[in-house]
Amino acid sequence: MTIRVAQIGTGNVGIHALTALITNPDYELTGVWVSSAAKTGKDAGELAGLDVTTGIVATDDLDAVLATNPDCAVYTAMADNRLPDALEDYRRILAAGVNVVGSGPVFLQYPYQVIPDEMIAPLEQAAREGNSSLFVNGIDPGFANDLLPMALAGTCQRIEQVRCMEIIDYATYDSPTVMFDVMGFGKPLDETPMLLQPGVLSLAWGSVIRQLAAGLGINLDEVTESYTRVPAPEPFDIASGHIPEGGAAALRFEVRGMVDGNAAVVVEHVTRLREDMCPDWPQPAQSGGSYRIEITGEPSYTIDLCLSSPGGDHNRAGLVATAMRVVNAVPAVVAAPPGIRSSLDIPLVTGKGLYASNSQ
Repeated sequence: MTIRVAQIGTGNVGIHALTALITNPDYELTGVWVSSAAKTGKDAGELAGLDVTTGIVATDDLDAVLATNPDCAVYTAMADNRLPDALEDYRRILAAGVNVVGSGPVFLQYPYQVIPDEMIAPLEQAAREGNSSLFVNGIDPGFANDLLPMALAGTCQRIEQVRCMEIIDYATYDSPTVMFDVMGFGKPLDETPMLLQPGVLSLAWGSVIRQLAAGLGINLDEVTESYTRVPAPEPFDIASGHIPEGGAAALRFEVRGMVDGNAAVVVEHVTRLREDMCPDWPQPAQSGGSYRIEITGEPSYTIDLCLSSPGGDHNRAGLVATAMRVVNAVPAVVAAPPGIRSSLDIPLVTGKGLYASNSQ
């Protein structure tokens, strides 16, 4: 029996989710929501870059999409710079009796003790009213720093620290809004971007910290954050645009869950726009970037997760992984009890039915 699914957003992540919904026979695409007038009225197959006509035409009317009666919505619309709108979208979808899987806002991965209760309550109320569930995830925040470290931790006798790292060159990541407006690359170092405003790092990755702590049975005393920015030594261009000399071109930050003065759970990001920058910072396990999990304890572990793609580089692979982490979770989320779900309480998503030979 197919699951009826609507796609909300067709940007860098959404285009891969839409491709999966069109090509996977387990899903029936019912509608597509877009924010761009240029995309409105186009067939879903065209938006996905596929040589097929689906008969599903994109609209900027969310009510029209909900009227197609999907079982689940895949929400990949930009949320970082429109948080109130995104939360209201989720509330409306859940209240309409439609389950949701999404890639953001990332704090919804595990919002408890991360965002105020008054922001969580409307979503939980809508889920009760609609008998629907919500699951937000991806690759980071998501699989690389929730399910994977928790699986490793399950083989330990003692754990002193869990550290999850993203070490990636973002030069080929094409999203000016994220790169310049949110992360502040290319901006003067005396200008503080959205991501680095006090408390925002702990908001964005606090979901990871709190979920890992919950999974490990740790009561945190506090969550702290710190960051370092490094300027470009000369001007250069990246996929998202121009980086002037002196503009921010490398960023390293930590978000730490503290217990008795010790960092028990840590998320660290090492982000460069050129491989030759900051050679003394942690280096990836493969050219371009990788994710790393370090568990200090008995036994201790270091594991590197290296992403690649036949259609592009590590950044494309990360976008596909983010999309598919939530799309592949659709059956589990549809079957889940109402409410906000996390990796702690949905079944293991195995990729069942996704095998394809090289000739296909």
